[in-house]
Amino acid sequence: MGLMPRPRPPYLHRYHTRHGAFYWYVRKPHGRRIRIRAEFGTDAFDEEYKAAIDGLNLVKRVVKVTSGSVKWLWERYRDTQAWRDLGKATHRQRENIMVHVLAAIGDKPYVSIRRQDIVASRDARSATPSQARNFLDCMRGIFRWALDAEHIKVDPTAGVANPKKPKTDGFPAWNENDVEAYQKCWPLGTKERVWLDLLLYTGPRRGDVCRLGRQHVRKVFDPELQAWIEVISFKTEKGGNLIEVNIPILPILRATLDAGPCGDLAFIVGERGHPYTKESFGNVFSAAAREAGVPKSAHGVRKIAATTAADNGATVHQLMSIFGWKTTQMAEVYTRAADRKRLARGAMHMLGRTVVEHSMCQPEGKVGTLALKSE
Repeated sequence: MGLMPRPRPPYLHRYHTRHGAFYWYVRKPHGRRIRIRAEFGTDAFDEEYKAAIDGLNLVKRVVKVTSGSVKWLWERYRDTQAWRDLGKATHRQRENIMVHVLAAIGDKPYVSIRRQDIVASRDARSATPSQARNFLDCMRGIFRWALDAEHIKVDPTAGVANPKKPKTDGFPAWNENDVEAYQKCWPLGTKERVWLDLLLYTGPRRGDVCRLGRQHVRKVFDPELQAWIEVISFKTEKGGNLIEVNIPILPILRATLDAGPCGDLAFIVGERGHPYTKESFGNVFSAAAREAGVPKSAHGVRKIAATTAADNGATVHQLMSIFGWKTTQMAEVYTRAADRKRLARGAMHMLGRTVVEHSMCQPEGKVGTLALKSE
């Protein structure tokens, strides 16, 4: 007799999206949803579930938000078009920031927030400039809307400068030696190879590559090749907008996907067959890369993919189409670099030194001619 399946915890639900993906959430009858992002069955999932249950209980105990408080302003702001215009990733980021802000000053009158308070909070985060910038962006969004809505007369974020960005190129890009080392460590038939080749030959962000699956593959007719080809088609979110991306499946990627192992609704899955969150995938991919002797991230693979495409002659708008960029700014970084390489290769012959050779004087006393020759 087989074992009975473990009963589902109270108020835990599973939601299937129209794209074939699914996620877990906690919700009491007629209550709000609290999404769980960790992988089902893990300790992290259990912790998020307990926190969600506690959060629902807290909501039930709250009677009223004090009018005129920072928390009241925050809740009003989240009902505005200004908030809805932001992307989902920005929503999550700012909600996480406000958890700490509200814990500290949620009951404080928002009209009492001064410029020096904003500056002090920025400086308290100065050890991590990106956190300081994200905090300022969050506060600016709230108080600029509050000024337009005439809730305040003075914007306390006005004139507050962002911390200086550290002089860095961001995530280090992979190079050909890195790719070779990784592929040697993780050959065809390993899930780690699937991870790299999906990133390398489609170029998506972490959050997108985690949800790519068989449902995103379709066949289209290529008029130039006069043949049907396979394409991975999906929509990526950037700045609150959905951008459609269509990437042909190269033979090398098809070989990797055929060798697997892959899931059904997601090519990339964990040990229990569930898709990763982008954070979890970033962690396991970085661990696999380190094991191969490559201490770099998944985003660095996206950089080498863009570099390769640009070096092979991709235009700005082709790069925007492949990588889901909304403006030309990022694409031009790669095309300019590729143009410099091509110009350098074409101008190498110009580095030859011009040598002046003097012929010896003729016996008649005439001065010999000058000959110019390039080495």
